[in-house]
Amino acid sequence: MSGTGAEAGARSARARALAVLRVRSRATALALLPAAAAVILLAGGTTGRLTGAGWDVARGIVTACAVVVLLAAAGIALVVARARPAVSPTVPVAEETAPDLYRLVRDLADRLDVPAPSAIALTPDCDSWLEDRTHPAHGPPGARRRISGPGGSRAADGLDASGGKSPDTPVAPVLVIGSPFLWWMRVGELRAVLAPVVAGTGPSAHPDIAAARRFVRGLDAAVAVAAAPGRGPLTRTVLAGVGRVARLMLSSCRVHAGEMERGVAAAAAERAQTVDYGLRIVAQEQVGLAYAGWDRLLTRVALPAWRMGRWPSRLDAGVVAALTELSRRDRLAAQNGAFASRLGERPACDLLEEPGVVDEAASLLAARLFHGGPAEPGPDWAPVDWQEYPDEVVDRKWRADAARLHRVLDALGVHRPGPSGPAAHGPTLARVLDHLAAAPETIPAPDAAPAPGPADELAPGFDLEDDETTLPRPEADALAAGISAELAREEQARPAPPGPTAGQGPDEALWDEGALPLFPLQPPRTGRDLLADHVVAMVCCAAVDTAGAAPGLDWLDGPSLLVDGERAADLAPRVLSLVEDGDPAPLRAWLTTLGIRPEKPVRLV
Repeated sequence: MSGTGAEAGARSARARALAVLRVRSRATALALLPAAAAVILLAGGTTGRLTGAGWDVARGIVTACAVVVLLAAAGIALVVARARPAVSPTVPVAEETAPDLYRLVRDLADRLDVPAPSAIALTPDCDSWLEDRTHPAHGPPGARRRISGPGGSRAADGLDASGGKSPDTPVAPVLVIGSPFLWWMRVGELRAVLAPVVAGTGPSAHPDIAAARRFVRGLDAAVAVAAAPGRGPLTRTVLAGVGRVARLMLSSCRVHAGEMERGVAAAAAERAQTVDYGLRIVAQEQVGLAYAGWDRLLTRVALPAWRMGRWPSRLDAGVVAALTELSRRDRLAAQNGAFASRLGERPACDLLEEPGVVDEAASLLAARLFHGGPAEPGPDWAPVDWQEYPDEVVDRKWRADAARLHRVLDALGVHRPGPSGPAAHGPTLARVLDHLAAAPETIPAPDAAPAPGPADELAPGFDLEDDETTLPRPEADALAAGISAELAREEQARPAPPGPTAGQGPDEALWDEGALPLFPLQPPRTGRDLLADHVVAMVCCAAVDTAGAAPGLDWLDGPSLLVDGERAADLAPRVLSLVEDGDPAPLRAWLTTLGIRPEKPVRLV
């Protein structure tokens, strides 16, 4: 079934695999060289050929060196064999929970004439790959798993043609599928996307390629073990030597390993050309679209909830809603009949028996990967449904930001003059407007040194001890610095994600939970950006409390303000005019038009 290109790629991969294994053979030969010399010297002494004081000294030195080298080589080999290679955090999908998905993958493997993957798992990302989890640390060497399907048992079953055990046949790798693909793609599109991935199980079944991959993964895991902290001085010294040797061997086989993987990928891509070629072109377009929607959903929708201790439990379903909303706003997509017609086809998530349960598990894993949340739900880490998102996340976020803004104003000693009564000291939007609308001015040094207080900590760089300090926007800068400091303190007070359990070394963990989050979603933001967000939150609180507005969820932009059921999309530029230029006129006009009362106190958390 494979063509000339697939055969050429497979031959190249096998040749590179042999080059990687030669590095291992040379290292073994180098470790045995002193022992071979010692054997020769000892044999010469026993036969009476190499006698004398000089030969006796040489025998003792060479034998001692041989013993040291053999012990060191055995220790390095033991670390490489026992070190657990990194395994991607995934959501396992058992066959009984997705029989149709397993059937689709096995039928695809039959069409490609390759072994079927040994299992299927989902990752909360827009990618798919094969992952070998057959390192000795994951189970006893030579363990095999029987995979049966419509085409019968294959090489991955560990059975030879006579029905006996085939210990040299590697177990097929695990197929990892991006969970957003299952919800956004149709069944045919998913099959087309997985074709080149599943085709990679063919080269993976070759003993030389499998052995070369195990060797490289073992070296990589040994380097990680040697670099792990929390060891004693003696252990650190020993592992440092192990790490240097492992890094040296890795550098020797890095080029060959890279070329081997490129050959495997080329062979798999060429083999998959005959399966759903036309549909694969359309499916690849959906891959890019799913990636864009997933990224936007994480940064605009999920991240605000994660920061509040809530995690959306249906992120994959949210991808569908976000991309559907994008097609509604995109006139070209709306006019494209093919886009609407594909939504009527069977989605790939129908291949799962309980899509909601799988979506919830993938959503929790996404929160751990991208934000560093706990592994299990709890009082401060609870799931939230999309129906509850506006009230449980959006409204709470606005009021928490507004409360933080007023705390910083209090720390800076900012008060709003007004009529007497309880409302005069309440948290009002007018207080924020009056403070940020103040014209830049030269601030003289005080007659008496003020008592130290929170304001001194909240406004770094704004030195009241100077004779005169002229800043473009001193009010905004001091407030932005205070908000940044407040957020930093809250971040430090937040409990760290749980690390590996006591007594569990890095070679025994699937992944280092202490390094979470693995993929920060947003770069650090400036103080002015944070200030603008807090002013927007204060405006939204005032709109909800005084003008009957409501919190809402925009699938593409995240938290939004709904006025008369319509999204208020023109608030941000007016707030920027206030924060950056000190011009409150656009925002005041907007408030007047919508009937928002800035002088009325708002409810805070």
